[in-house]
Amino acid sequence: MTPVLLVRHGPTDWNERGRIQGRADPALSRRGRIEVAGWRLPAAWADARVLSSPLRRARETAALLSRRPPVVDDRLIEMDWGAWQGRRLADLRAEAPAAMAANEAGGLDFRPPGGESPREVCARVQALLGELAADPRPVVAVCHKGVIRAALALASGWDMRSRPPLRIGRDRGCVLLCHGDDRVELGAPAPLGAAA
Repeated sequence: MTPVLLVRHGPTDWNERGRIQGRADPALSRRGRIEVAGWRLPAAWADARVLSSPLRRARETAALLSRRPPVVDDRLIEMDWGAWQGRRLADLRAEAPAAMAANEAGGLDFRPPGGESPREVCARVQALLGELAADPRPVVAVCHKGVIRAALALASGWDMRSRPPLRIGRDRGCVLLCHGDDRVELGAPAPLGAAA
C-alpha cells in the first residue's frame, strides 16, 4: 500500500477572479505565494517523493511546500476545459441555463466544448495511482481541483452527480491509500500545518 497526499496548488489571479483555468498556465498570485509559504507538510510526509502537475502554479506550490524541485507528471495536469477556459462558471450557467444544467447532470461524463470529461481525468489518475502503488514510499502530488475530484470519484465511487463525499480546502491535503490491485481508499484529510 502506498499513501498519496494530493495537495491543490495555491491561488492564482484567475482563481481570485473566479475564472476557469484548465490548461492555462498562470503563476501563483502574490497572495497565493504568501499563503503557500505558510503551509508545511505533516511530519509523516516530510521525506515523501514529490510530484507535480506540469502547470506553473502546481510546480511553484510543490517547490515552496517541499523545499525541493518536484518530479513533473503530466497525468496530474488539470482537466481540459476547452472553449470554456478563461470563462466564469456563473456566466456560463447564466448564458445557457438548460444546456449547462443538462451537461452538469452528466456527472463523470460532463464535457466542456472541445475539452475533457471527468471520466477521462479519472482514467489518467487511475493509471498514475496504479504505478505509485508499486512502491510503498509516501508520495505528495501537487495538482488541481479537477484531479482531486477524480481521485475522490475513484476512491469512493462518487459519480459527480451530487455533492462530493468530502470537501477539502486548500489548507488540507486529500489522502489516498493506493493498493497494488488498483484499489484506492480514502484516508483522513491531512492539514498543512502553519509555518514555524
